[in-house]
Amino acid sequence: MPTPIATGPVHHLRLTVSDVERSRAFYTEVVGFQFVMDLPSGVFLSNGAVGLGLGPSPDPSRAPADDQFDEARIGLDHLSFSVATRDELERARQLLDERGMPHGEITDLGDAFGLYILAFRDPDNIQLELTASYS
Repeated sequence: MPTPIATGPVHHLRLTVSDVERSRAFYTEVVGFQFVMDLPSGVFLSNGAVGLGLGPSPDPSRAPADDQFDEARIGLDHLSFSVATRDELERARQLLDERGMPHGEITDLGDAFGLYILAFRDPDNIQLELTASYS
């Protein structure tokens, strides 16, 4: 049997979004990514650990009008970003509240995972989580 591919951490993601500037504002102002560069079609951001490309559909003729993300379809279910502590989750919850953005409760996933999570959605309905390990 061949040896499996030895992968490392996620290098970057690219999300297809309906409005690049709106998503850029969300991911920089709310989720804390920094603008790195404009791309021929979209932008590239980074949080220092992972790169995030945001761009329109590569084939607009196949993009349904007013489409939104749906984790029930094949493909991505959600993205989870680490934060340092549970207190950071509280701070994030307050920021989301201040911006009037819906979100779930901070949830303790129990000793098996050793994590707290906070779920919310981006402007295209992509489900995001912030995750803090037990301290």
